[in-house]
Amino acid sequence: MTTSSELRLLPWTGPDGKPCFLSTDDSRGYMSRLADNIESVQLGTATELLDQAVDMLATDTAPDDMRLLAKNLTRALRDTLRVATSRGHRLHSQSADHPPR
Repeated sequence: MTTSSELRLLPWTGPDGKPCFLSTDDSRGYMSRLADNIESVQLGTATELLDQAVDMLATDTAPDDMRLLAKNLTRALRDTLRVATSRGHRLHSQSADHPPR
């Protein structure tokens, strides 16, 4: 059985905006792979938005376009922080399972 310290924070939230967690001993199961794929897409989107932001800041960009970029960057940053938190928890859990000798 999975303990609460082994719950995986998923890269999406529930309908009410609360975090979703996965309890499984199978890191290669369907839900784990789905979460890995979504994390990959989220990080790729953040990279693309960062590149777009660099380009837009180097030019004279309309305020409405900058506002849309800021909104998208905010969402991407929130997703990226969720991925980092999830991966940090999993790294901590793995190191607790295999303490240094």
